[in-house]
Amino acid sequence: MPDIIKALENRRAEARLGGGQRRIDVQHGKGKLTARERLDVLLDPDSFEEYDMFVTQRCNDFGMADQDIPGDGVVTGWGAINGRMTYVYSQDFTVFGGSLSETHALKICKILDLAMQNGAPVIGLNDSGGARIQEGVDSLGGYAEVFWRNVQASGVVPQISVIMGPCAGGAVYSPAMTDFIYMVRDTSYMFVTGPDVVKTVTNEIVSAEELGGASTHTKKSSVADAAFDNDIETLLEVRRLFEYLPLSNREKAPHMVVNDAVDRAEMSLDHIIPQNANTPYDMEEVIEKIADEGEFLQIQREHAGNILVGFIRLDGDTVGVVANQPKVLAGCLDIDASKKAARFVRFCDCFNIPILTLVDVPGFLPGTAQEYGGIIKHGAKLLFAYAEATVPKVTLITRKAYGGAYDVMASKHIRADINYAWPTAEIAVMGAKGATEIIYRSELGDKEKIAQRTADYEARFANPFVAAERGFIDDVILPHNSRKRLIRAFSTLKGKRVEGPPKKHDNIPL
Repeated sequence: MPDIIKALENRRAEARLGGGQRRIDVQHGKGKLTARERLDVLLDPDSFEEYDMFVTQRCNDFGMADQDIPGDGVVTGWGAINGRMTYVYSQDFTVFGGSLSETHALKICKILDLAMQNGAPVIGLNDSGGARIQEGVDSLGGYAEVFWRNVQASGVVPQISVIMGPCAGGAVYSPAMTDFIYMVRDTSYMFVTGPDVVKTVTNEIVSAEELGGASTHTKKSSVADAAFDNDIETLLEVRRLFEYLPLSNREKAPHMVVNDAVDRAEMSLDHIIPQNANTPYDMEEVIEKIADEGEFLQIQREHAGNILVGFIRLDGDTVGVVANQPKVLAGCLDIDASKKAARFVRFCDCFNIPILTLVDVPGFLPGTAQEYGGIIKHGAKLLFAYAEATVPKVTLITRKAYGGAYDVMASKHIRADINYAWPTAEIAVMGAKGATEIIYRSELGDKEKIAQRTADYEARFANPFVAAERGFIDDVILPHNSRKRLIRAFSTLKGKRVEGPPKKHDNIPL
C-alpha cells in the first residue's frame, strides 16, 4: 500500500508541474502566473477540487505519441469564492502552449455540463495558442463542442471569461458567448486572425497589441468588459464581480450585510442638477450617492461613456444600473451606448437582477454616421431588451427625457414598474427651443415673440407634472430622498411575477 500511495503522489506531482520548470520560469518571465497559481488567487484557500488531472492527449501523428503530459494543457474542477461554489478551468500555456486538443476540450465540456446540472457559474481562464494543429479536425470538433455548451449554458449559469494570454482564431468565440470578459493589459490579446495574416491579406501592418490587446477591446470593439494591470489584480476583480451575481437562474444574487442606513438622506443631490439645462454633471456621482456604501461596480467603463452600466447594492441586494451620462455626448443614445446597455439589461433579466434606470437623455445622437451605421436597429435593441425584461424595473428621471429616447429608457409605457422623477425633470417630445421653432415657424422673424413662446413652452412642458398628471410618473420625489424611495420601491417588487405569451423564443433585432 505505501508504494501505491507514493506512486500516486509522484503522478500528482508530475501533473502539477505541467510542462516543466523551464517553461514555468518562462511564464513567470513574461509577468504571468501559471494555470494553478491563478486558481490559487481566484479561489478560496484549500477549496479547489480538481478533475481529470491524469487525462492525456490521444494524438499519435507528427511525433505526438511520446508526448503525453498529464492534464493535457488545462486544469479543471470546482472551488469556492467567499464560500460560494463555482466551476473553473484554467488553460496551461506551459503544456503545448495551452493549445486545445480533443481531450482538452472534453475536460472543459465536462465542467460546463456539471455547471448546468448543478447550478453554479463557470469561470474560464484563457491562455492558449489556439487549436492543436497536429490533431486537425479533432481539435476543431472540440472547439465546437465547447461553443455548443456555451450557448446551452447562456442564461442558465453566469459565465465569466478571463483572457490572460493569447486567445486567437476559433478560440475567441467561446469567450465571446460568455457574459463577461476581463483582460490583462500588455499580456493578453484576442483576434480572429493575427497580425501576420492581416499583413498578407490586407497589407496592413499592425502589432498584436494594437490588433487585439486589452485597450482595443475595452475602448473600441467592446469585446471586453474591463482590463487590469496584472494577473493578480484581474483575478481579484473577478472575485469582486462574482459577489454581485447569483449562482444560476434558479437563485437570487446574494444578500450582503451593509453598514448603510436605508433612510440615509443625501442632501447634496438637491443641488447636483445645474441651473443651466445644457450644463453637464456627473451621473456616476448620483449612482454612488444612492448606492450602499457608495460602491458601484461599473461594466465597460472605457466604452460608450455616454451610458453607464454596472452593479450596486441597495439595502444589501444586487441591482443592475443603467444610466445616461450627461458628461459624454450630453447623454445621447448612440449605436455603441444602445448595444452596451441592451446586453446588460438582458443579462440582468436572465439572472433575476432588478434594474434601476437613471434618465437624463436629450434623444438619439443625430448624424449620417449614426444613420448609416444602423442606429434604428441598434436603438431598437435597447428598447426590445427593456420591453422583454420581466425583472423589477424602477426608473428615475433626473433631468431630460426627450422624444423616443424617453420611451426607450424604461418608461412606464414599456412596462417599467415604478417611475419616479425629480422636480428638475423635463419630459417632452424635444427641447423648448426646437419645439417652439417648429410650432411657431411663422413667427421666427419676431425674436421677442419667439422668446416668449419658448418660455411658455418651458413652463408648460419642461417639468415632470404633465406626465405625472397622466400617471406616466408615479411620483415626483425630492432628490435627497432618492435612496430611501428606490429601496422601498424595489422592496415592494420582490414578489413580481410576469408570464409572457407562449413562444419558442423572441427575435431581438440583432
